[in-house]
Amino acid sequence: MSVKALFDLTGQVALITGGSRGLGLQMAHALGEMGCKLALTARKADELAQAKAELEAKGYEVETVAGDLSNFDGIPALVDQVLGRFGTIDILINNAGATWGAPAEDYPDAAWHKVMNLNINALFFLSREVGKRVMIPRRKGKIITIASIAGLKGPGPGMTTIAYNTSKAAAIHFTRSLACEWGPHNINVNAICPGFFPTKLSQGLIDKLADGVINRTPLRRMGGDEDLMGSVVFLASEASRHITGQALAVDGGASAC
Repeated sequence: MSVKALFDLTGQVALITGGSRGLGLQMAHALGEMGCKLALTARKADELAQAKAELEAKGYEVETVAGDLSNFDGIPALVDQVLGRFGTIDILINNAGATWGAPAEDYPDAAWHKVMNLNINALFFLSREVGKRVMIPRRKGKIITIASIAGLKGPGPGMTTIAYNTSKAAAIHFTRSLACEWGPHNINVNAICPGFFPTKLSQGLIDKLADGVINRTPLRRMGGDEDLMGSVVFLASEASRHITGQALAVDGGASAC
């Protein structure tokens, strides 16, 4: 197989959670360009419609499903809709996430549960649904979880995000554990750990900490609009078929220092 063929995703179906904006939309553009049919889910129907129009203008085939993944009972119906449109799911991108900032001693119970429900519980329930119904029977699949370098170490100066950091560390070990269980089914399970990217989720911290973050990053920059594209295509494609259970930091070197 040629190197170009290893990266080709023509005709494959990618389900991307949190796919209407930010990193999810960036990855949707990358996978669409490589030939994927795209299924996007997010809470806000208007943002999904805008993303759908943007992607379809590029010639990509797109299905959207509005819904809150924290409502776990809705996950089977989400998968039903994607299968009804495309017939299968080859690639699952677990990207949807939440954060909340507060000192640990004053952290609200509701905030802790909100972050854990979306970042970990929904991640598991959706992966289980797609794995059991589609990937295990077909003996084929790629699951990519968008974790964070926040899951690789403690919070930096000025950060009070204990639930987010804890959930992302759990997401990394979820990736390792699921890779070990589902490897015999020919399912690759990997994680991407972004550093600071200007997104709606991270904007509050960036507004406070941008200069310090850049100064502590060897490449002296934050992530940009194209900086996850290559990583997600690699992990979604046959080019990574012998890689599973890994967490790839895409952070300008910040986690190395």
